[in-house]
Amino acid sequence: MKRPYSFLFVGLGLVVASLAFAATENSPVTKKLTWAGCGISKNAFMAEMVAAYKKKTGIEVELKGGGATKGIREVASQEVNIGGTCRHVIEDTKTYMTLPEERRVQLTPVAWDALVVIVHKDNPVNNITLAQVREIYTGKITNWRELGGKNEPVELYVRKGKISGVGRTLRELVFANYDQEFTATHVVESSGPLERAIVENPRGIGITGISSARKLKAKILMLNGKEPSYENIKKGDYLLYRPLYMVTRMQLKPEPEIQKFLDFVMGPEGQQVMRSVGTVPYQDGIHLWLKYLDQQNKAIANMRGKADENGAKTPKVKGKSKTP
Repeated sequence: MKRPYSFLFVGLGLVVASLAFAATENSPVTKKLTWAGCGISKNAFMAEMVAAYKKKTGIEVELKGGGATKGIREVASQEVNIGGTCRHVIEDTKTYMTLPEERRVQLTPVAWDALVVIVHKDNPVNNITLAQVREIYTGKITNWRELGGKNEPVELYVRKGKISGVGRTLRELVFANYDQEFTATHVVESSGPLERAIVENPRGIGITGISSARKLKAKILMLNGKEPSYENIKKGDYLLYRPLYMVTRMQLKPEPEIQKFLDFVMGPEGQQVMRSVGTVPYQDGIHLWLKYLDQQNKAIANMRGKADENGAKTPKVKGKSKTP
């Protein structure tokens, strides 16, 4: 690696250049990077990731949450260096063009997450089916006794809007309809408040990512009898998968410090950081794309069947995410 120097003493050229090079290589780097986005990625492995990176390089990466949308759009507007998202960019349903505020970014898959149903730790329910999830989110199941629990009302927590990472993925993989309305008791701004509320509310239920859920004092339900354990997720034995992405500005020549951090995250050291906190690195689960696409197709088939029963048109998922 070549580095520029402002001057070299005449007569000591190579010696001084060598010493200066060594000093530069061993000196701590003071450049600071900023990361914003998906709270699930932030809570799951980013804190450990940036600590490991700083220990190795001396470079600090400041973490801000805010959600997947913020992660994409603040990189696009150059407010932060790097973003994190658990959804792909959104396309206009009429033109199929990426929304203007989400253009000029590059999404690099770095890990795998699974959507899980969480409840209060004292809730007696241990398993839920995908059909029951649909009925809870559409207001058809309103009492815990319908799920084998106590005679108490179900209090559903959902994210505000329809473009959050969890909300959009849920609409895609369970309802095959990005415009699906949810019948909720509580609407919150981000995944963090949703998770914390369910930890405190014995009647609460919601969906979040396993990557952060496993750090909560909440109960994670089995889904269709499948436990979202690390091994089950890695092998493809679970149902609801999605990739976690790093977002960078689309440029012909990436900024070196940003590229170095991305290389670290995707390299052996970054992968080991993920494994150590129970997150499946992207390279360990390439085969999970098939599960992801299969669940998309199952959701479409399920909604097509309901549409046929009711004599209605089949809802369509437009702008489906593609394998990078």
